[in-house]
Amino acid sequence: MSLSGKKVLLGITGSIAAYKIPMLVRLLVKEGAEVRVLMTDAAKDFVSELTLSTLSKSAVLSKLFDEAAWANHVALGRWADVFVLAPLSCNTLAKMASGQCDNLLLATWLSATCPVLVAPAMDEDMWHHGSTRSNLEKLRSWGVQVLPAEHGELASGLVGEGRMAEPETIRDWLRRFCAVRGELAGKKVLVTAGPTYEALDPVRFIGNHSSGKMGYALAVELAFRGADVRLVSGPVSLPAPAGVEVVKASSAQAMLEACLERNDYDIAVMAAAVADYTPVEVSEQKIKKAEGGLTLTLKKTADILGTLGKQKKDGQVLVGFALETENEEAHARQKLERKGADLLVLNSLNDAGAGFGTDTNKVTLFYKDGRQRPLPLQSKTDVARSIVDAITELI
Repeated sequence: MSLSGKKVLLGITGSIAAYKIPMLVRLLVKEGAEVRVLMTDAAKDFVSELTLSTLSKSAVLSKLFDEAAWANHVALGRWADVFVLAPLSCNTLAKMASGQCDNLLLATWLSATCPVLVAPAMDEDMWHHGSTRSNLEKLRSWGVQVLPAEHGELASGLVGEGRMAEPETIRDWLRRFCAVRGELAGKKVLVTAGPTYEALDPVRFIGNHSSGKMGYALAVELAFRGADVRLVSGPVSLPAPAGVEVVKASSAQAMLEACLERNDYDIAVMAAAVADYTPVEVSEQKIKKAEGGLTLTLKKTADILGTLGKQKKDGQVLVGFALETENEEAHARQKLERKGADLLVLNSLNDAGAGFGTDTNKVTLFYKDGRQRPLPLQSKTDVARSIVDAITELI
């Protein structure tokens, strides 16, 4: 799809990769996009304002105000169809994650109402540092699209991950953005995420290791495509995604009730790891340690996916998840049929990099018509994109 007529706001930060940005500007202008450029002061050490203004046919902005005028960061963030920060340095990433606002680029990012894409660039050790991973995860949870750094030769002389995505890759992402943005506008979507905690007493519970990352990534991707998303979340430590209604539900029963409140959904994606059993009796006081063992009597929890499957109306799309440790394919197909779902996402704890707590996942999609589609190991953001692609095909 062409970028003709699209308004692209391009933010450049202090990284050697900034030398590639004139080529990106040229590619975007050649496709018919209207490009405006923001720079941090540090970025000026790596790329010329004159070059960028000449290629973009627009003045380059870097100051919130100068002697002549005030740069209206609010207007800039509302003017753009998309705000692209490339390259995104480790320093500016950290400032974004902590909400700092000490330059025009950051002020514009904080007030932008358009979708935001970032293309990080840094040395390999910085790219893999825990603080960088945490900061990127925080941005993703706010709906920011992150183009992963690529593998190759770095400015330090090392070879590894950290290179900014190439200008052609960024252009291709923008083409896709134009193709899918708004394709789910007007659709009501229900997503569940995270674990459920089934109380034993005021202190203890039965639960699992689900982090909620997969469900939250799905909510972000669905909202990115214009859907009205309600995210019913179990107990997780993730920040609420921007533009998504979040309803907290700690137990399976509470999660079921929250889901039934929105039975007019067009799409339901049941990604939560719901406990299968809950105690028959819950102690009002903390259970004290005593001699001998402790016997618990459990009963089955509410079957959320099965309940929605039985109540599903014509035109509604229901997606289930299955985490298996053995006979994965057989169990997935049985669950797909038994629960009345249209699509089932299988992931196995036997696959390295998949399952609870990771930033990556490896899944296989099972369709009601018998098809199956394995996906490679990739980030949960990319897995979410593939799942939503499959949902839109079903619609």
